Parts: sequence; C-alpha cells; structure tokens
Amino acid sequence: MHLLIFGLGYSARYSLEYLGPHIDSVAATTRSEDKAERMEEKGIVPILFDGMEKSDAIVEALGVATHILVSAAPDGDGDPVLRLHGPDIVQAASGGPLKWIGYFSTVGVYGDTGGEWVDETAPCRPSSERSGWRLAAEEGWRRVGTDAGVATAILRLAGIYGPGRNHFVNLQAGTARRVMKPDQVFNRIHVDDIAAVVERAAVTAADGIYNVTDDEPAASEAAIAYAAELMGVPVPDGIPFDQAELSPMAKSFYADNKRIRNARIKSELDVELAYPSYREGLKALWQDEVWRGDAEDRDEASPKFKRG
Repeated sequence: MHLLIFGLGYSARYSLEYLGPHIDSVAATTRSEDKAERMEEKGIVPILFDGMEKSDAIVEALGVATHILVSAAPDGDGDPVLRLHGPDIVQAASGGPLKWIGYFSTVGVYGDTGGEWVDETAPCRPSSERSGWRLAAEEGWRRVGTDAGVATAILRLAGIYGPGRNHFVNLQAGTARRVMKPDQVFNRIHVDDIAAVVERAAVTAADGIYNVTDDEPAASEAAIAYAAELMGVPVPDGIPFDQAELSPMAKSFYADNKRIRNARIKSELDVELAYPSYREGLKALWQDEVWRGDAEDRDEASPKFKRG
C-alpha cells in the first residue's frame, strides 16, 4: 500500500496507525513547515498544501498512490483537493496503481429526522451550511471515483471522541455543560473504531457509503454524567436548552436529532466495534489512563504510525 492522505487530522492519524502493517510508503499534506519537519521524522513524506494553489508534489504522489484517504474539510468554495487536483486524480488512475479512495464525511448530511432511525439509503437534507458543504464534497468524490474507475468509500462519521478529546477533558477544564433538551440524542464513535473501519475499507477496497457510528445514540447529558461518575467528580447541573447560552456552532449541534444505523460496516466490512456505546468507550479511556491523550493527540503533525 502506497498511501496519500489529504489532511492528517485526528481520525486520519489513528487510521494511519491501524494501516501501518499494510503500508510501504505514506505521504500526507500539511499547511505548516514545522509540522512537515516532524512528519518527516516519523517516516511520512510531507507535502505542503494550502488549498489555494496546485501542488506539483501532489501530482507526483498521485503517480504512485494505491490508496487515498481524504480528511481535509470543504468550505464555502468547495473541496480544495477536488477543486485543484480532481482531474489529476482521474488522470493518475488511468493505467496507474490507484485502487481506493476513502472520504471522511459526517452523519450531519442526513439533517434532522426527529429522532427517527436512518441508514445509508435515507435521503440527505442537511440543516447546516457546513453539512451542505460535506454533502457536495461527497458527491464530488463519488464522481471522481466513477470517472477514475476506482472504488470510493464515503465514511460518514458520527461525533468523534478518544484520547485527548472526551468528556473527562472537559470536566477537568470545567467546561462540561449538561444541556438538557428532551428526547435529544447524539451519535458518537470512538476514534479507534473509526480506524478499524478505515483499515477494513482500505484493505478490501470497499465502495459505497458507510455510517461510522456506535450502536447506541444517547443524550449528551447522560454521557457527561457517566464520565463524571467514573472520574469521581460532581455531575454538572443540568441546564435547560432554552436557557443555555450557546454559540451559534454549539446550537447547530442541537438542531439535528437522529438515530444512525451502522449495520453496513458490520455486514460488509466485518467490523466488530470495540466500543459499542459511550459506556465502554469512556470506561476504557478512564481505566487505561489514556483519556488525557498525549502530544500526538494535541498536535496533528505528530502522527501515530507504525510501519509493519
């Protein structure tokens, strides 16, 4: 496997660790020269890419890449990789080694279902501008995959938690708030389970749309209370939603209420979730004393990578 990663963020770094035994080479984009130096120390070929101009280094990397993982986010102008290098990907795949493209999207593309269950066949009605950008990017990557004749997996991620990014961190910082909105649930996924899905999808060249979420949508206040109990600290008082002072972005998270089915990652990718609900995930983070994370979880230039 010769892997090219666009945007070496949190989930991509953990995925890289799981993909390590399959990898012969890996290149990844970054905006920072300092981060590029640290990536190089990890055995990763860094590519400086700001999303504003085409990169000759990306064109070169596409010539040898067998697998592409995309975690770079779109904006109001669209997906920067597609905008600048979409045709290059199609051209590189023509007679080239490219076998698979994986794209990190979000379950936010489904919009609000009033708490009803949805699977990958459900219509997408994004209720936020950001989710609309994601849906447009999904469609763009699927077109590129079709034009290139390459299997393309759209991985719709639920709310991500793991080392360094969890309720324990917020409780310790005093920023955890139990906002109470009746019947509201959230979908979530541990970063290790994301990585397991990516590993299976890449190795099997999975093609299609996959919801990457755990088995149990649940209220945010319940997960915060459970984390506080594990931590042995007082459970924060509940704040009614209509009295909570929330930023526009925070309010947008409460605009959608849905329950996401994950059967496809199990039936097609044979993934067995290590953390089927927030209880197993939070308990493991606490008991294994990894909830704080480390420098790698706070610095996206320090990837978790072990070559096999």
